[in-house]
Amino acid sequence: MKIIAHIDMDAFFAAVEERDRPGIKGMPIVVGSDPAGGTGRGVVSTANYAARKYGIFSATPISKAWKLSEKAKKEGKPGVIFLEVDFAKYGAVSRKIMEIVGKHSPIVEEASIDEAYFDLSHAGSYEKAKEVCQKIKAEIREKENLTASVGIGPNKLIAKIASGFQKPDGLTIVEEKDAEDFLAEMPARALPGVGPKTEILLKGKGIEKIKDIKKFSKDQLEEILGKWGIDLYYKARGIGETELVTEYEAKSIGEQETFMKDTLESNFLFERLAKAAERVFERFKRSEFKSFKTVGITVRFSDFETKTSAHTMKEPANSQGVLKKEALKLLMPYLDSRKNPKKKLIRLLGIRITQFQ
Repeated sequence: MKIIAHIDMDAFFAAVEERDRPGIKGMPIVVGSDPAGGTGRGVVSTANYAARKYGIFSATPISKAWKLSEKAKKEGKPGVIFLEVDFAKYGAVSRKIMEIVGKHSPIVEEASIDEAYFDLSHAGSYEKAKEVCQKIKAEIREKENLTASVGIGPNKLIAKIASGFQKPDGLTIVEEKDAEDFLAEMPARALPGVGPKTEILLKGKGIEKIKDIKKFSKDQLEEILGKWGIDLYYKARGIGETELVTEYEAKSIGEQETFMKDTLESNFLFERLAKAAERVFERFKRSEFKSFKTVGITVRFSDFETKTSAHTMKEPANSQGVLKKEALKLLMPYLDSRKNPKKKLIRLLGIRITQFQ
């Protein structure tokens, strides 16, 4: 019998900041890019539960988050505390949490910095699996002073949805025999992979809840959504993957930056791309790779049109100088009529390296 658990740290970035700064505990907190008085760019990385009451969530534009905070203050409520992301700190805490999980399961798949799947089939029963998860949650609370929500199910799909069912600090168990009933009344959007566009498309077909998906045959769903429709057919029935991936091969290393102000000023763009190249090279040096062959850049204009360019070198490279040179060569055409005939301003630059050896 397969038993899979999914752990999801509660408002992780914000929770770490609350823990480390007792003076802001209980206040609405947003971790993300600089709001710059309402003119900032970028999005919210994490909002704690107090901030969510204001309508601020992960991926909310930071400018909108600022406006919602100002609105709350006018209503006599506390203003939001905006903090910059500290990946080094969160990464260190994440490693400690994954170590705790790893002590209780032989197979752990780290899905992101604040969530992971782990196999509890060795427990032999859902009741025993529950006890293991209670121990994990208690150890995280004791050692890291943080809370986590856990879902237990017959596969990754059910475990992930279950982990979000009773947040924060929840523990939800869904056995295989109960999986379809557990999903039935949930909105179709609750299924991983169903985004805003797919949700609108499904609603146009009369599909509001997951149980509505089951009214359509596999062929009908494929006709509506292509191959994704087949996946949806199985997900609506609680059928998902049970095998965990414990190692990932990095296919690329990249960085990107959204500027506070759109620009076509060459010296500024050269400087920012060079800085991004330095960060990418530092990550490359820490990897197990010895060289790279392809350098690519991403350019996003002020109208959000996005272009990419890449160059594969004849010989592998492993120097920062080569990386910068290749990236700058790729950028040059976007500063003149070759690839930017309308002289559109640039709002984002990105750089990546691939084809590792």
